[in-house]
Amino acid sequence: MGADQPDLAPIAGLYEESLQNHGETPMGVGWRTEDGQRLRFDKLLAVVDPGDGAPIEVNDLGCGYGALFEHIEGRGTPVGAYFGYDISDEMLRAAAQRVPQDRGRLLRSDRVTQPADYSFASGIFNVRMAADETRWLSYVQSTVHNLAEHSRRGFAFNLLTTYCDYQEDHLFYGDPRWWFDWCKREITPRVALLHDYPLFEWTLLGRL
Repeated sequence: MGADQPDLAPIAGLYEESLQNHGETPMGVGWRTEDGQRLRFDKLLAVVDPGDGAPIEVNDLGCGYGALFEHIEGRGTPVGAYFGYDISDEMLRAAAQRVPQDRGRLLRSDRVTQPADYSFASGIFNVRMAADETRWLSYVQSTVHNLAEHSRRGFAFNLLTTYCDYQEDHLFYGDPRWWFDWCKREITPRVALLHDYPLFEWTLLGRL
């Protein structure tokens, strides 16, 4: 773990406990409902250019039990190669039951390591536990850079919004205006911000 890297072990433990209690369901990865999980996935996938319908290559950072893979294919978008990353061995074992071995590779990592057409991170920045907020901000920035660096066509991630009634101490909230400006200046000028759906979060799309 680098000097600026927060300790992610408590977060892995939290999600493994959730998986044990709720099984391979949206609640098992911290979401309240299946509809909410699907909505988040649809917002992230708005970055995908339908093009000619050719298979796409995907990086899924924080893949959990592999729900995003199933969601993409359920939309009719063929996945030619899927790289799922997670910091939990239990999550990776669950994902192995959903992701076919001939197209998928699952890695225990908190960083993307493989080049792909698109890279996604859904919900992985929300829970910071006792990590210092400034340190967590630096971690999120470096991770978004990592997503972009390994993407040929685009990337997308989401964060809890600062436009909310209250904030919990163990969670991380992002000002959408700040993040839009940062991504546009630091990563790519082709940025879209989605903040029009009924969840206390936003999604940022970066096209490359």
